[in-house]
Amino acid sequence: MTTLKSKLQEDLTAAIRGRDELRSSTLRLTLSAITKEEVAGKTARELSDDEVQKVITREAKKRREAAEAFAQGGRAEQAEREKAEGVVLAEYLPKQLSDDELHQIVSQAVEDAKAAGAEGPRAMGQVMKIVNPKVAGLAEGGRVAAVVKQLLAG
Repeated sequence: MTTLKSKLQEDLTAAIRGRDELRSSTLRLTLSAITKEEVAGKTARELSDDEVQKVITREAKKRREAAEAFAQGGRAEQAEREKAEGVVLAEYLPKQLSDDELHQIVSQAVEDAKAAGAEGPRAMGQVMKIVNPKVAGLAEGGRVAAVVKQLLAG
């Protein structure tokens, strides 16, 4: 068993013992998503820590989107619960890049792409190819794309 998955299971056990309903239900759903990913496909397999982290990232994104949807629908209580679940999941993810750090990485990639002859908005794909491996798991794709567009337009 991977270390991240075993940590999730240990934390689930602790949350159940401590009667922390929010944390235990969030961890149960996440472990369920990990198990579902493990048995998807033709043969069952054990996920690596990186793959487990991708599942947690996906679950956290679902929580953010659900919180926004509930907030727009006027269901503040549900939105707060989704946000709280997102905070629990964030504990298991690497720290996200700050706007300044992301801006710096993207501006370097834009310079590299321009040196290779790519200019303007059509260079978006080339810049994203340079940036994505550097920021994988540390910044959301939408944030990265917005900064790339901004720097290419400016």
